[in-house]
Amino acid sequence: MKVLLSIKPEFVEKIFNGEKQFEYRRCIFKKKEVDTIVVYSTMPEGKIVGELLIEDIINEEIEELWKETKMFSGISYDFFKEYFHNKETGYAIKIKEAKKYDEPILPKELMSNFRAPQSFCYID
Repeated sequence: MKVLLSIKPEFVEKIFNGEKQFEYRRCIFKKKEVDTIVVYSTMPEGKIVGELLIEDIINEEIEELWKETKMFSGISYDFFKEYFHNKETGYAIKIKEAKKYDEPILPKELMSNFRAPQSFCYID
């Protein structure tokens, strides 16, 4: 099963160049069978740019999550702490493989009523 995930362009770049191997989330998909993330690079890009195969989803207390993932976080500790502000636990999606599309897709070409998900949405 796949989800469409909104990710900021600067993080998308780090994911596809291998610098960022974890995608952090405050909440995660309820369906356990999700194995692929379709990446929507938010504005100003506004395109679907590739897919990520999920290796694992780690759920830990914030400090432990940072200790386990910081080497390939692609972000600073300050940014991490700000993102998880007021949260006791968080999620890190470990990326097994990142496949960038040769040609990014304009979502409006697939669905005229496309709206970028706030966080994620399940897709067929």
